[in-house]
Amino acid sequence: MSAGLRIELEEIEHRVILRIDGRLDAASAPILDRKMSDLIEEDHNLLILDFTQIDYLSSAGMRVLLSAAKKLKGKKGELILFAVSDDVGEIIKMAGFDKILHIVSSEKEALQFNK
Repeated sequence: MSAGLRIELEEIEHRVILRIDGRLDAASAPILDRKMSDLIEEDHNLLILDFTQIDYLSSAGMRVLLSAAKKLKGKKGELILFAVSDDVGEIIKMAGFDKILHIVSSEKEALQFNK
């Protein structure tokens, strides 16, 4: 893993949660992209990203999120983010990605998502 990003996978109630810690920037975004692409190829159609520990989101990170969301929607799936900080949430909103990404406040709410 990149020195700037750690990803832990956890399966709860048959749902995959990616617990991400660090900066989601040009150096680390390809790591998350590969991890999500692998999961999508393994037929996971609902990915939940824990943003509790994300302190920075660059345009490269945004592209990775958008790419995964599009792949999942093509499979009738969904990308869900929870515990997004105010600063990161503002970046997502300014880019208009809040209309594309499904953002909820808590892990409990993310786990209750039913598509």
